[in-house]
Amino acid sequence: MSTYDSAISSQEGDDLAALELYIWNAQISGVFLAPLHLCEVVMRNAVSEALEAKYGVHWPWSPGFEQSLPAPPVGYSPRRDLFNARQGAQTVGKVIPELKFAFWQRMFTKRHDHRLWNTLLFRVFPGLPTMSPTSELRKEIFEELEKIRTLRNRIAHHEPIFTRNLQEDFERIVNLVAYRSQPTASWLKSHQQVEDFIGSRPAIHIIGS
Repeated sequence: MSTYDSAISSQEGDDLAALELYIWNAQISGVFLAPLHLCEVVMRNAVSEALEAKYGVHWPWSPGFEQSLPAPPVGYSPRRDLFNARQGAQTVGKVIPELKFAFWQRMFTKRHDHRLWNTLLFRVFPGLPTMSPTSELRKEIFEELEKIRTLRNRIAHHEPIFTRNLQEDFERIVNLVAYRSQPTASWLKSHQQVEDFIGSRPAIHIIGS
């Protein structure tokens, strides 16, 4: 509770205001899960569509695609992730959910511009603004996914998120979904509770806010 005590200048570990902030943080973390879930599904399906257009319906087993992925000896390896995800899988639909969030995010690095995004970005994300260069839009998606990944990881590890601009986080999720499908983004907004919880944050003074 020290993080929450410090946030409200509390000197008492059992301060009720700190507990109120703690439970609110847990509750808003919970209601973020559905938008995060939908965003990840939408993004990985968009990438899968692009990969199918480039490498065929069995893209996870395409040697050309496998060789296009980086395979660093240390740290996260997209190629190793793909290899592990397809072990024992008989269909693309079984591979997709086994791939880590980082795999989908890293498909938006510059190395894939020539192979995929120069020709397929607007096909799989028809809601993107057409006046911007493809490389800038692809980079924007990567950077937005990084911010979403950070939020997702903090929630998954039960860490505080109350110091983040959660309204911006939510809008970031909606915007990415809208790039793929505006009706899906509208449906997401009509079935979310995030904004209600943002509006109900405990009326306490957080240092630095």
